[in-house]
Amino acid sequence: MRNVPILDVADVLASGPTEFAGTKRYFATADVNGADLLDGVEVNFTDRPTRANLVAEHGDVLFAKMQATDKVVHVNGRVADAIFSTGFFNLRPRQDILESRFLFWLLRSPQFHLEKDKRCTGATQKALTLSGLRDISIPSLPPLEEQRRLATILDKADAVRRKRSLSLKYVDDLIKSEFVFRFGSAATNLKNLPTSPIKSFGKVVTGNTPPRKDSSNFGQDVEWIKSDNINTPSHFLTQADEWLSATGKRIGRTAPVGSTLVTCIAGSPSVIGNAALADREVAFNQQINAVVPNRETDPYFLYCQFLVSKNLVQANSTDSMKGMVSKGKFQEIEFLRPPLDEQRDFGRFFSRMMSLRLRLEESRKDGEALFGSLASRALHGEL
Repeated sequence: MRNVPILDVADVLASGPTEFAGTKRYFATADVNGADLLDGVEVNFTDRPTRANLVAEHGDVLFAKMQATDKVVHVNGRVADAIFSTGFFNLRPRQDILESRFLFWLLRSPQFHLEKDKRCTGATQKALTLSGLRDISIPSLPPLEEQRRLATILDKADAVRRKRSLSLKYVDDLIKSEFVFRFGSAATNLKNLPTSPIKSFGKVVTGNTPPRKDSSNFGQDVEWIKSDNINTPSHFLTQADEWLSATGKRIGRTAPVGSTLVTCIAGSPSVIGNAALADREVAFNQQINAVVPNRETDPYFLYCQFLVSKNLVQANSTDSMKGMVSKGKFQEIEFLRPPLDEQRDFGRFFSRMMSLRLRLEESRKDGEALFGSLASRALHGEL
């Protein structure tokens, strides 16, 4: 199939907003997750951020210039009056040859991202330039009616895929709701349960960093966890990029299976209090406090209490601009302490939910693979 330059079928628009009264919604690249728009912020014309200087019309398609990012916005009536970051390219399809929704799916395809990333340049944050965009080609286009048919198929398949992802969120919401139903919240303790400081639930350990000047501290003996391995949708620690050697492990701090690791120092206050379970022995850095549960504490109960009590951890942060909770303050935070048999009963509920979540996650991955195959065939005219 012959390829065509993308700018032969769509135009790049870089218009900024004309002066306006009041406020408008502004979306930065950080306000886009895949194809989902987050809330954005209200800005006025005079004091808006420097990058808040791109407007779009209904039917335009925006994508982030940054390398290794999948952020694509199909502009519809809901956001047609918004302002976007100049970190996006705005493409307007030529209506006589390119359907807007078909362009959206082209820009979300792995093939486009591969071509985009190859052409990204820059010393620090690599990004696509207009010159690089001119060099990108896409598969030759089918007739408009066929584009509409294929875009509709992909929209429907995407809706099914999203429902599978939503089912995971429902399980996570159910876990939190069940905890609050049984025990309430440590912030209010409306059920008048006994409380104890975190340090009474187990040993509190603050991580560290073995000296980097000695390369023998790093190897393949034990994972070295950072906050990025906690700040994810997973209930369990994700795999670390760096590992310590046996020598580094002796210098470092480790936590065994069943420990809860909590982000206590971060560049953003919003991630303070994020928690994840250790399902293997790990080492971890100084941004993290671990709680190693004792025999009077169910590990799953303790972890879930952190899930619903993130605000209590954040309330003890001493740095409003970034976020830092000292070990001393962290271990004194009061948590609910119901009888051990009630903790264990909740722990069994959590285990059942994790089994269900695992099955749903496998189904979601299968769905992603099927959708990827379907999208590739659709965009290459094979459906």
